[in-house]
Order: sequence, then C-alpha cells, then structure tokens
Amino acid sequence: MAPNEEHYRKLERMYAGAPVNAYYRPVIRVGEGTAEVRIAVREDFYHAARAVHGVAYFKLLDDAAFFAANSLIEDVFVLTVSFNSYLTRPITEGEMIATGRVVHRSRRLLLAEAEVRDGQGRQLARGSASFMPSEIPLSPEIGYR
Repeated sequence: MAPNEEHYRKLERMYAGAPVNAYYRPVIRVGEGTAEVRIAVREDFYHAARAVHGVAYFKLLDDAAFFAANSLIEDVFVLTVSFNSYLTRPITEGEMIATGRVVHRSRRLLLAEAEVRDGQGRQLARGSASFMPSEIPLSPEIGYR
C-alpha cells in the first residue's frame, strides 16, 4: 500500500469512529484531494414538511469537503474556517451522495467544493469551504489509526 493510501484509510477509520456518525451511518471513501460520503435517507432525518432537514445536507457537504482537504495534510487535523452552502432540491427517499474536491491549496489555506446528489444524479446541494491546518496531531487518540 502506498504511503498516502494508508493516510486515506486512516482518515476513513477516524471518520467512521466519530460519535456523530453512529446516528447518520455514513460511508466514506477518501482519495487524493477528494472524498465521497454516502448516506441512506431515513424518515428520522425529516423536518416537519417530511423531507430531509438541511442539517443532513450540511453534514454531507462539510464532511466531503473536509476529508478532501485533510487528504492533502498528513500530520494534523484541518479545521473548517468558513462554509457557504446552497440547498437546491429536497429529498425524501433513496441515497444522498456527496463528493468533495480541493480546488486550491496554499501553505495555510485549502479551498474545497462539495456537491450532494441523489441516486439518479440530480443535484440536491452544493457548497464551498475554506480549511486550515490545526495544531491537533493526526493520532490514535482521535481515531486516526
């Protein structure tokens, strides 16, 4: 396994072990400057009008963009500095698939874009974010193993 592939798998395990993901039950795949996150739509994600609440959209957008960014940083956890999101279509069933990719990288800032689509390929949401390296080491203590 190439060294960066090991980093991607460790990020995936860190993600899977995050307590919030016990509720959403997402699946992630990380690559170089990219990430894909999938969740099955459930009724307990609904708001009062019986469609998925925006919190699930934002989680997918942020997770995909975040892990795309952290795929390029191998020593520390990155932090979300800002996030701009657009919810473009409601969803009530099926699967939500988020893809994130880094579009710019400098020494202290990474910019990433993310998009959520349904199983038929229709766009549900899109967003852009900025991230910066933190001082939190990627270590077994935070699930990076």
